[in-house]
Order: sequence, then C-alpha cells, then structure tokens
Amino acid sequence: MISFIVGTTAELIKIAPVYHAIAERGTRPRIWFTAQHVDEVADVLTDLRLPEPDVWLVPRESAHNLETPAQVPGWATAVARTAWRRRVELKATLAEDGRPPLVMVHGDTFTTPYGAFIGKRVLGARVAHIEAGARSGSLLSPLPEELNRKIAAKLVDIHFAPTAREVHNLRTARGIVVDTEANTAIDAMRQAINEPIMPGLPDRFGLATLHRFELLSRPDKYREALEILREESRKLPVLYMAGAPEREKIERLGLHDLFDDSFQIRPKQRYLKFLPLIARAEYVVTDSGGLQEECGYLGTPCAIHRHRTERHVGIGQNIILTEMRGDTLRSFLADYPSRRGVSLMEKYHPSEVIADTLARLGFC
Repeated sequence: MISFIVGTTAELIKIAPVYHAIAERGTRPRIWFTAQHVDEVADVLTDLRLPEPDVWLVPRESAHNLETPAQVPGWATAVARTAWRRRVELKATLAEDGRPPLVMVHGDTFTTPYGAFIGKRVLGARVAHIEAGARSGSLLSPLPEELNRKIAAKLVDIHFAPTAREVHNLRTARGIVVDTEANTAIDAMRQAINEPIMPGLPDRFGLATLHRFELLSRPDKYREALEILREESRKLPVLYMAGAPEREKIERLGLHDLFDDSFQIRPKQRYLKFLPLIARAEYVVTDSGGLQEECGYLGTPCAIHRHRTERHVGIGQNIILTEMRGDTLRSFLADYPSRRGVSLMEKYHPSEVIADTLARLGFC
C-alpha cells in the first residue's frame, strides 16, 4: 500500500496528480495529514478531487495553521504521539494489499523529513520523495527548507528529482534516483489555468506575492519592495496577494497607505482561483519557489525577490533572481516584456513518470 504523508495545501496540490495517476492504475493511495495548514484544506481537497485525509496525525479537533517557528515543537510532539500510538494500525494499512509498503513525502516543509522518519523508522516502510534533490547551497538560505531536504535525503529510498540538476545533486544519495523531467506542479496546473478569474480586475495587471520569513523579518527590504511595486503600479495596476502574516506586518510597519486602486492588496486565493491570475498576469514578483516553477512552465516574466533559490526553472530566461536588490527589481520591471517565454505546459508529464516507476517496482 502507498500512503502520502503531507501537511500543507501546497503539498496537497503537488501530490494530487500523482495520487490520481496511481489510482488510475488500480491502487487507491492513503493520505495521512500532519495539519501544518488547516484553514483552506477542505476547499483544496474539493478543487483537486482528493478525498478527506484517511488519518490526521494531529488530532483534527486541535489542529490549526502552523504559522510561527515557536509552534513547531508542539506540532511535532502531537504528530509523534499520534504516529506512535497508531503505529500498529498504520503498519497494517500499509500491508493490507500485499504489496511492499511505501510512504511518499513531498518537497521541503517540516513534514518532509518528519514524514520520512515516521515512514522509515516508525513504520518500517520504504520512503519516496517527490521533488527531491533541490539545493540552494546554503543551509541558512532558505532556512529551514534546505535543512529539511538534506535530512529527508538520508532517509529516502526513491528520489523523484524534477530535473537533471537535482539528479546531479543526488549523485551520492543512497537508493534510486529518477529524473521526472519537471515538477508535478505542471500536472496540477493544467486543471487550473483555464478557470475563470475573479470579477472586477483590471484588464492588464502585474501580480505580486511576498510572504517569506527571509523578507518579512527585514523591514527595510520589505518596505523597499512594496515601495517599488507602488511606483510601478502608476504605470500598470499591481495586485498584491497577501495572507494574514503579511497584512499584520504591513499594519505594524505602517505601510497600509501604500495601497490604493492601482496598488491593490487582495486576499490570498486558493489554487484554482490563483493559477488563472498567474497565467493572465503581465509579470509576477514573488519570493515563492513554487510560483517560480509555475511561471517558468507558463513563460510568464517573473522576478524572484530572494537572496538565493534552490530552483532553477526559467532562471536566465523568463525569470530573474533579484538577490533582494531593489535596483535589480526595478531593472526587471522596466524591461519585463522582453522576458516573456514560451509555454511548456504540454511538454512534461512527471506524475506519469512517477506512477510508471512505482508500478515497475511493484508498489502499484
């Protein structure tokens, strides 16, 4: 039996096409949820045609969004307690179809190494990692993602790496390394990009998401980025999609006066509502690695406002890394039309590669 241990809405989005590809081969995987994100999970599951999690590794009645590092120890304790208490049941589930037991994890969240540890050490299963091998070259940037990936790599038996670069990064890893040629995000995107966009938007607009601790913890850099976007919105409206932490930071720093009818602050949207915005945006400014890949596949001009990125899709083509420099961001905004690339949406099908590999290895 195959089980996914995931904990965030982004992980659900990227495992969804793999889940369906496995199910089409006659095996219904299980979803065991660590509840790093809770608030939008029901909507995301509905949008992606995924079932409710089979197991909540944090008791559902006490689950809440994991928003600060201070919450991590309590969350980790709750996950460990549930996994240990239900280990006999979870082992039985993994063995129920007579196939080798497999736990699959994704990406680089806290759930990634923790899920790999539970699968390997607590349940005695093989472990597969989707989106394996990404490296920035610095444990501190991004933190904790780089550390999460490195820890997980020590526990994983099957590494599904999205490009040849990640395959190379895993050249000394134990286990099997498979090049899926792209991130499974591209498979999830096909369902979303043609959905209708929300009403009342400008005909043409730039799109921004800036939310990482790396940026929000530096008020000078965060203020600078927002002020540059404000200046640019005088030429073309800019939509800044902000969640609760960003709004709280804006209020604390007294930056709410930057926003108006041209530089609009908007609530974050769930995946099927957000992807059509990316597809229709003139450009994107973000510090999201996932959004970097989505823009890379769509050919949308994009500035990654970070010091480093562990992802390389589109870099030097339709995407630039600003290194968090205001002058580099301004340069991108002055010349973004020249960076529009071609869509790669029909070129890659990584979820099929993953499911075919698992079938060949006897897991489904």
